Amino acid sequence: MLLNTYEPWKFAFSQETDFENIKKDSFGIIGVPFDSTTSYHSGSRLGPIVVREASYGFENYNINFNTSIDATFYDFGDVNVVPGNCEATCNIVEDTVNELLDLKLKPITIGGEHSASIGVIKALSEKYGNLTVVHLDAHRDLAFDFIGEKYSHATVMRRAHEFGVDLVQIGIRSSSVEEEEFVKSTYNIQTFKNKDVHRHMDAVEYYLTTIDTPVYLSIDMDVFDPAIAPAVGNPTPGGLFTSEVENVIQSLSYKNVVGMDVVETATDKLGENTAVCAAKIICDFLSLINKK
Repeated sequence: MLLNTYEPWKFAFSQETDFENIKKDSFGIIGVPFDSTTSYHSGSRLGPIVVREASYGFENYNINFNTSIDATFYDFGDVNVVPGNCEATCNIVEDTVNELLDLKLKPITIGGEHSASIGVIKALSEKYGNLTVVHLDAHRDLAFDFIGEKYSHATVMRRAHEFGVDLVQIGIRSSSVEEEEFVKSTYNIQTFKNKDVHRHMDAVEYYLTTIDTPVYLSIDMDVFDPAIAPAVGNPTPGGLFTSEVENVIQSLSYKNVVGMDVVETATDKLGENTAVCAAKIICDFLSLINKK
């Protein structure tokens, strides 16, 4: 890279990629520009572009946590998706994440719709066996199928549960009767609804400290209130504040977090609120994750 230039197609502060000298136990960013199962507001296929661009608006230093982004991470660009074919795209994402794991890297995925997480979680569940997915979302995403499709943004966590992971769902405020019945029929899905977070954040933080397995963090941007992050696939009033999501990340920074995703940023506008918020969450994660 030339002096005094920057690469807005890569996340800010990412290291130069030299495959001969990849640092083990670091992070690898991939984008998944896919939104073919979107049921309301489309556009999340452009999420990886706008989130990366927004990352250049932040300092390396985090004043709230008194930390800096000193985690080593690389940005490998976007996955070659198959528009219109969610299952094929999930398989490609899985293969890509396995390549990262072979390099001893932990995945950070920027979406794109939430279905991208299926491939990531499958790869990680096979590697780690016992895995807890901490899922921040307005919706449960536990439908067995959605309009006849098993691979969809609305079925992500049902597929993940089938892989044998434990689920901790935070910020939930929209669900179906069928999803609620499924949750009641299982033993390994813990729920903190939006009002639980607003009123009892200490209880959420305490629960997260009790997790004793590797953790995957999945953040659907619609977990935020639409006043904060309006450009998402399915905006739902009553959402979380940025500080509450930061508290979740801070609690998990003491755990073995083996990957994360930030998905469902659905805008083509540079500097749009949702893209800026998504980039900030990734920066928060990277500034906290090695502070144990």
